Amino acid sequence: MRDYDYCFLCGRNGQGDPLERHHIFGAANRDLSERYGLVVHLCGERCHRNGPKAAHRCAETMAVLHAYGQRKAMQENGWTAEQFRQVFGKNYLEDDGDDS
Repeated sequence: MRDYDYCFLCGRNGQGDPLERHHIFGAANRDLSERYGLVVHLCGERCHRNGPKAAHRCAETMAVLHAYGQRKAMQENGWTAEQFRQVFGKNYLEDDGDDS
């Protein structure tokens, strides 16, 4: 199964609520998200835009996605947290105490 066959957050397959691409790091970092593959698929209505825990409405959900995106970028590129910060402008794992 491809990772875009289901919602990254709830696991649904998009029937009744089509999946949409979500750039984990948006705004000024949207192009970087695209370049480094830091994109997930989310149920459009429920998990992406309008649900109570939707990525664009819930700081807790966004924090989970940011931490996931940073870990993925660090693992796939062999970066430390500091190297990630140099590219994306912020370390989203500061509370982890893991700077490797």
